[in-house]
Amino acid sequence: MKKPKKPADSTGLRDISAGDVAAILAGTHSDPFAVLGVHKTDEGYVTRCFIPGAEAVTALSLDGSVIGELDCLDPAGFFAGDVKLTKQQPVRYRARRGDSEWAVTDPYSFGPVLGPMDDYFARQGTHLRLFDKMGAHPLKHEGVQGFHFAVWAPNAQRVSVVGDFNNWDGRRHVMRLRSDSGIWEIFAPDVPAGVAYKFEIRGHDGVLLPLKADPFARRSELRPKTASVTATELQQVWEDTAHRQHWASVDMRRQPISIYEVHAGSWQRRDDGSMLSWDELASRLIPYCVDMGFTHIEFLPITEHPYDPSWGYQTTGLYAPTARFGEPEGFARFVNGCHKVGIGVILDWVPAHFPTDEHGLRWFDGTALYEHEDPRKGFHPDWNTAIYNFGRTEVLAYLLNNALYWAEKFHLDGLRVDAVASMLYLDYSRKHGEWIPNEYGGNENLEAVRFLQSMNTRLYGAHPGVMTIAEESTSWPKVSQPVHEGGLGFGFKWNMGFMHDTLSYLSRESVHRKYHHNELTFGLIYAFSENFVLPLSHDEVVHGKGSLIAKMAGDDWQKFANLRAYYAFMWGYPGKKLLFMGQEFAQWSEWSEERALDWNLLQYRMHEGMRRLVRDLNFTYRSKPALHARDCEGDGFEWLVVDDFENSVFAWLRKAPGEKPVAVITNFTPVYRENYTLHLPAEGRWREILNTDADIYGGSGKGNGGRVQAVNAGGGIQATITLPPLATIMLEPEF
Repeated sequence: MKKPKKPADSTGLRDISAGDVAAILAGTHSDPFAVLGVHKTDEGYVTRCFIPGAEAVTALSLDGSVIGELDCLDPAGFFAGDVKLTKQQPVRYRARRGDSEWAVTDPYSFGPVLGPMDDYFARQGTHLRLFDKMGAHPLKHEGVQGFHFAVWAPNAQRVSVVGDFNNWDGRRHVMRLRSDSGIWEIFAPDVPAGVAYKFEIRGHDGVLLPLKADPFARRSELRPKTASVTATELQQVWEDTAHRQHWASVDMRRQPISIYEVHAGSWQRRDDGSMLSWDELASRLIPYCVDMGFTHIEFLPITEHPYDPSWGYQTTGLYAPTARFGEPEGFARFVNGCHKVGIGVILDWVPAHFPTDEHGLRWFDGTALYEHEDPRKGFHPDWNTAIYNFGRTEVLAYLLNNALYWAEKFHLDGLRVDAVASMLYLDYSRKHGEWIPNEYGGNENLEAVRFLQSMNTRLYGAHPGVMTIAEESTSWPKVSQPVHEGGLGFGFKWNMGFMHDTLSYLSRESVHRKYHHNELTFGLIYAFSENFVLPLSHDEVVHGKGSLIAKMAGDDWQKFANLRAYYAFMWGYPGKKLLFMGQEFAQWSEWSEERALDWNLLQYRMHEGMRRLVRDLNFTYRSKPALHARDCEGDGFEWLVVDDFENSVFAWLRKAPGEKPVAVITNFTPVYRENYTLHLPAEGRWREILNTDADIYGGSGKGNGGRVQAVNAGGGIQATITLPPLATIMLEPEF
């Protein structure tokens, strides 16, 4: 082994000091690009490298030609020497130790990948292609294949990318700081796809932070591991042009939308209890939804998250489909498969908060970077999570780009935005003194409002076939109205009032329901103030709330009858539909993310009958424009019976221009009512197109024999009909 030389004794190396060498070896140098790599001197070119474990190093050009033998300046692995080059260019090294030999391509001999316009737009928060620039991307740079890494950490003293490719040694790939934007970047040559990595960050005080996962990672390790994984650009041959063109060309408010809400990890499982892959889900879930007549599948968050019981709502990887179900390409194949058969895919999206796991965004560069430093704005007391700083342009760009990313890269049909109410109000779930008023003294989070408006404007502008749906439980005005009219710009809003009122009503014994009649009529006062989705979601069947069938009043027969009547009531009610998995066949047990649904129940008549009813409701809803074409407009609804509280009967007409109307009549008591007089808008024969008491659904088989006759009896057009017990029927004119 050569005896180490002092830097000043080596020709061409006089510009490097012993302090520089020591800082490189310690991993504390603030700008290793100024020391390592190829540098021009008065005599020519010199190259310096740090290769731990090497005893001798030969410099090579990319074509393998020897361009110099390097001197060892420190036995820890620091080498330098003059090289025969005519211009600045990347170099490789042949490192040797004893009988071992290996090749290293010098990451410090490559120029930057990002440019000044990236810095400018990133700093302004208007960069709409950050997902193509930040994180880890495969790249052929200056003739060499590798991965480009970029991460935002403006207050860090030093940032390194560490991983399997460099033995997790933070001294090997210290990144270049772009001071205008606070972004650190490096091109790491020869790094393959499928390699685990994280960022090693030294805070502004010089203290090393816990290793951080990549905020823009497109793939992650399977929990309990928490590293990000290098991934190729998504390769998917999309076959969904017709599907996407359809949704981009129609008014979604006037289309049938019936959403099947799914937790991908527990819908079904393998025989050994493990989770299905995306391909296995595709082979089972897609045909099931086609057969059931649902138009969309909405997944609880499938972005990477460390804790299964969070159901994905505490995500540490907004850009990475969770590794629980396989690689990202599997999810792309799933979406493509759905689109080929006309089913849309909606993703639950969580821009409201993030978990405090040490490998995540919390205190990312040693400061409150993604979150507010003040816990009165930056910490969520309900969920023990951090709240995004919506007033910081880079944070807004991170979230906005994520919405665009899912729509562009994975062709998603929509985002259901979680916990919007918690974003809109500064005092959400806080007591007096625990929150900070806005600049006008109010409790509105004006920064979050501007973010939501910007997100919706950008997303709809770039992808007109995509819908956004707000989970918003308050009376905030114009949630689903356009931004230019002062709204938040969402396409739809969950109708939480409908869900609460109807479930409250149906939990009451039928004899008491006449005293609570207005719980079902009140909703029509505001039913058209927003574009509503009627949600019977996962939130209603967890945390001790029981399943929907268990919520119904009465004995077992009445519970099933109540739920059947309720479903048809809801499918006939104005608004798009959403039903959580398992409730379509009346699963008795409360949902748990730890196990599959109780599919064995389908062998029993009552449960199979419920499934058939939901299937028929979906196809009836989709095939009858009167039931969907004016879901969000008042001219599509007309009361027929609004005040029959004594009999707990409700009836209305659903209408659409140029289409046959549909009458929806519900009897919410177990009393079988014959000769019930119902006023209808036209004389003639009306066909009973659906009856939840039909035998095929598990009912008693009572009804109108398939038809009723409406006549002009002097006091108006009316029909004498039979109301089955605890049932909903739908009538359509034959003429």
